[in-house]
Amino acid sequence: MKSFAAMLALASAAPVFAASGPHPFDVHDLVMMDRVSDPALSPDGKVVAFSLRETDYDANKGLNSIWIVPAGGGKTVRLTDKALNATSARWSADGSVWFIAPKDGTAQLWRVGASGGAAQQATTLAMDVNNFRFSPDGKRILLSIDVFNECADDSAGILACTKKKLDARKANKATGVVYDKLFIRHWDAWSDGRRSQLFIADVADGKVGLPKLLTRGVDGDVPSKPFGDDTEYAFSPDGATVYFDARIAGKTEPWSTNFDIFSVPADGSAAPKNLTADNPAWDGYPLPSANGKTLYYLAMKRAGFEADRFGIWAIDLASGARREIDPQWDRSASNLQESADGKTLFTATDDNGDHALFGIDVASGKANRLVGDGTVAGFDVGRKTMIVARHDLKHPTDLYAAGANGRGWKQLTHFNAERLRNIRFGDYEWFTFKGEGGDTVQGYVVKPVGFKSNKKYPVAFIIHGGPQGAMTNEFHYRWNPETYAGAGFAVVTINFHGSTGYGQKFTDAISGDWEIGTASCR
Repeated sequence: MKSFAAMLALASAAPVFAASGPHPFDVHDLVMMDRVSDPALSPDGKVVAFSLRETDYDANKGLNSIWIVPAGGGKTVRLTDKALNATSARWSADGSVWFIAPKDGTAQLWRVGASGGAAQQATTLAMDVNNFRFSPDGKRILLSIDVFNECADDSAGILACTKKKLDARKANKATGVVYDKLFIRHWDAWSDGRRSQLFIADVADGKVGLPKLLTRGVDGDVPSKPFGDDTEYAFSPDGATVYFDARIAGKTEPWSTNFDIFSVPADGSAAPKNLTADNPAWDGYPLPSANGKTLYYLAMKRAGFEADRFGIWAIDLASGARREIDPQWDRSASNLQESADGKTLFTATDDNGDHALFGIDVASGKANRLVGDGTVAGFDVGRKTMIVARHDLKHPTDLYAAGANGRGWKQLTHFNAERLRNIRFGDYEWFTFKGEGGDTVQGYVVKPVGFKSNKKYPVAFIIHGGPQGAMTNEFHYRWNPETYAGAGFAVVTINFHGSTGYGQKFTDAISGDWEIGTASCR
């Protein structure tokens, strides 16, 4: 049997040129796939804007652009040139598409009409715009920008003060860095002392006015680092209030999960107010209801445990009363969207080897699985239409549409169709067995391309990290088992005790007992 290191070497050895005829899937195929993501429905529900990442293999880089496609099906159209490197498409109330793209070394906001044309720059800020969200009427915009909190009271303004400090650092010939608090690094980025803070600005004639700090006094990141996005803050339906989540740093930030939901007047006339201070665990991802009466959000119950279950909660904004909507549903929700009639909340979560889309009845908490058999990587819901970005082990992401009830799915985009026509994948099948304590444990096997039942094959055994995570039915760009199958290996992976998507008790089983996780695989 070959060593696992040898398996890795074989599986990751990409050819210099892609094969032109039918051939087993390889790493070169993987990196050359066009990547569809981040679908967003237009205000009238007729058009979908989305991001596409293409690969320039010779330049060793990805090129991002914004595309649109009719929600009812039709031709896909590129809105922005690849050279602009545009991401994060969002619709304004006037039907234009706004996005983030670099300009002179900083990420700025741009806009383009849905019918195309030249993109127009909407901000000229000294710092990057991390992400953004429009008010319902499109007249104001929330911006997340990294700034030094100590600059908040500077007479020149927090943005100008931050720029001055950064320029002084750049001019300093000394390169040493002193850290006197954690975190010193978030994923792939070293901390430079700045915090992601939320600003608000007026929007007029396609331009963004001077941003005003809304999260003054919040010693935390909005949205959270390193992977936070615009699902962590929102406007109320009337635009008068902004809701956001944040973890206050203090001395416990590296080991704390105590995020809270805050509200702040959109005009900045008062300081942010903590709405969930009594819960020492995680509260996040606020979603105001369309009628303005309820604030939905996700919450954990155990402090300090980041793999706890995210339940769906509601705050009555008039009385302050709170209730958990789905206490009987043993899955951990992700960011939420509301149906047009206010009766259903939509969320995606791991579920028995898939990452499925569910509709949750607000009144009863009953969960209805709408899209399974693969991975829902993103979704958006309009009055009459639902859009999902979906992929699975043999298919990279494309967009699909259905009615708002999740019925009648049809494929909207067909990126990579020509590439896929010449690629041969290994077939896969799921299996279960009895594990520790008699629990049912699930895994899958991917057969080598060209599998013959009378032949022996080397096995690549893939173990997921976390340990609270799962190897799901997905087209992954880091741990894609089909690259091993294309290299002649049989691939086996087990969602051992501790994995997600099988109930919280199963996820909890590995905590303090790593042996039980490995016992599941014996």
